Amino acid sequence: MSLVPEKVGAWLSDTGPEGDVVISTRVRFARNIEDVPFPGRMKTTEAELVLDTVHWALEETGYLKEGKFFEQGMLEQDDGLYFVERHLASPDFIASRNPRGLFVSTDERLSVMINEEDHLRFQALAAGLDFATAFKLAADLDERLESQLEYAFSQDFGFLTACPTNLGTGMRASVFLHLPALVLTREIEKVLRGAYAVGLLVRGIYGEGSETRGNLFQISNQRTLGQSEAEIIEVLTSVSRQIIDYERKAREYLMHNLRVEIEDKVFRSLGILRGARIISSDEATNLLATVRFGVILGIINELKVSEVSQLLVLIRPANLQVIIGEKLTPAERDERRATFIRQKLVR
Repeated sequence: MSLVPEKVGAWLSDTGPEGDVVISTRVRFARNIEDVPFPGRMKTTEAELVLDTVHWALEETGYLKEGKFFEQGMLEQDDGLYFVERHLASPDFIASRNPRGLFVSTDERLSVMINEEDHLRFQALAAGLDFATAFKLAADLDERLESQLEYAFSQDFGFLTACPTNLGTGMRASVFLHLPALVLTREIEKVLRGAYAVGLLVRGIYGEGSETRGNLFQISNQRTLGQSEAEIIEVLTSVSRQIIDYERKAREYLMHNLRVEIEDKVFRSLGILRGARIISSDEATNLLATVRFGVILGIINELKVSEVSQLLVLIRPANLQVIIGEKLTPAERDERRATFIRQKLVR
């Protein structure tokens, strides 16, 4: 793996706007090449042609010099999960049997999946609530790729995609939120119902089909047809700001009325992480999310929010194996994870 395993991308190593609640913002575009079947119906030769064509386009536009292109052999299950855990590729992409490739920029803010559900799915990530930065990065890449590729486009339906829900702009925008106070005050369901009511989706930290862990949620637009990019972003920004306000008010309530209980929860979590000799990735995620909450509230002062946020990625199974540099059994992984966390958190 030629990326730096113990360093995560700029979108996670920085704390962006509203970073106490919003960990990151993502803008993703789905595009297909004209007159070529969608990946689900492609022959192997057609998939190889798409792969070669997009690789050439990335080279022509200068992007290949700004990152790394990973071929099929680097995207098999174990290595591929490394990218999923870093939010650079989807589980479906890694599981696909089509010839495929992945481009990742050096700072991990940009990634391009070739031959996932669509011929191209490329995304931009930004720290905090920052749709302006994420959209500009993704739109610039889109414009430069379109100068080299003939996209499948319809005057009636916009950009043509394998899934009808992506027709139109082909854009999915999302925010990655940490909402511990709303969960603790049991207001989370009411808040999420409000997001559903305006046509948004709420998912776990790894997108569609994933579980919610550590009070971490991903909220995204559900449809792209009939809405402009600006309208999609406007709705998501407005809802995100409302949720941020609700979460901060819930935090104030907890610190005013249940401060000792919250401090106890935070320090117990930190104590387990600093003392555990065996720990699973799910338990570590939940405990680290609580510690992050404690850092934000000022209960813990010796750690930075970005440090804890990075650990949420680095302790995942595939990333841990890459950092350690060897293949581990689940039991060995849990032991080495505990050691790794202690090294990072003990001051």
